[in-house]
Order: sequence, then structure tokens, then C-alpha cells
Amino acid sequence: MSQQMCWISKSSGDDDKILYLQDAPGKPWRPYTAFPHYSVPDYPIPRGSKGWATYQKLRKAGWTLVPSARANEFGSSVYAESTIK
Repeated sequence: MSQQMCWISKSSGDDDKILYLQDAPGKPWRPYTAFPHYSVPDYPIPRGSKGWATYQKLRKAGWTLVPSARANEFGSSVYAESTIK
């Protein structure tokens, strides 16, 4: 299975990260919210990580977590823009 996840900053230099998914090789990394068939609602925790509940679900389903630096190797052109605030 080549489905991957990584945590990517919402903007450069931003410490807040959100979960991005790549559901097939060569496809762009997109925010977890772009995958309603995979994502689950976030936990109602103030300042909680965006995508943590989805991360837990997908890890159990066999998705692979890759380091953010590994995802960044492909450049920002492979990311779909996030609309998460």
C-alpha cells in the first residue's frame, strides 16, 4: 500500500501543522479535509492538531507516515492549498 501521510506547516515558518495525505504515488499532497471518505471529525480540543483523529484512523488502516522533510523534497508545487484556518 503506497498511501502516505505527513504533517506540513500551514504557511512557511508556521509551527502549526496539519495532516496532508497522498493517496497514490505521483499524486499531489492534499490536506486531509480534501478526502471526506478518509477523514474523520477533529477532536474538540482547543488548539488541537488538525487531522489528529484522521491520522490515528489511517495509521490503523496501514497508511505510512513520512517525515515532513521527505514530503518537502518534492517542492511546494505538489501540494494542494489548504483552506484550514
